[in-house]
Amino acid sequence: MTEIRPVRAADAPRLTGLLAQLGYPGEPGAVAGRLLAVLSSATQQVLIATPAGDSRIDGYVGVERRPPGLEQDERVEITGLVVDSAARRSGVGRALVRAAEQWAVQQGLHTIVVRSNVVRPESHSFYEGIGYRRKSTSHTYRKKV
Repeated sequence: MTEIRPVRAADAPRLTGLLAQLGYPGEPGAVAGRLLAVLSSATQQVLIATPAGDSRIDGYVGVERRPPGLEQDERVEITGLVVDSAARRSGVGRALVRAAEQWAVQQGLHTIVVRSNVVRPESHSFYEGIGYRRKSTSHTYRKKV
């Protein structure tokens, strides 16, 4: 059985490995630093999935409360969802998203947004299969200044 719990600082090394599986390699120290920033944030949460009685991490979901803007109401955004390759298609992702949805409701919010890279069609099918609907297709641009 999978248990979902809030992330702890001690989870950073195992999260580093999960991030690498999706092409987000990072030095353990850098991941630990970003995790500490998330842990100190009042608007963010990371929830992890672990097998009952095991220290292994099968996946995580990051969520963030986003403020209203001129174009959108306040909402929760899933900022990351990673499931270990060995645990995919076992219900871990679904359990993590359900926990993220519960977190949103606890925040008093009832809209969740998730952005999924166009190169991950299996993710698109996953989200659509659990009730999320595609709203748009966009490109992300980045520039160092």
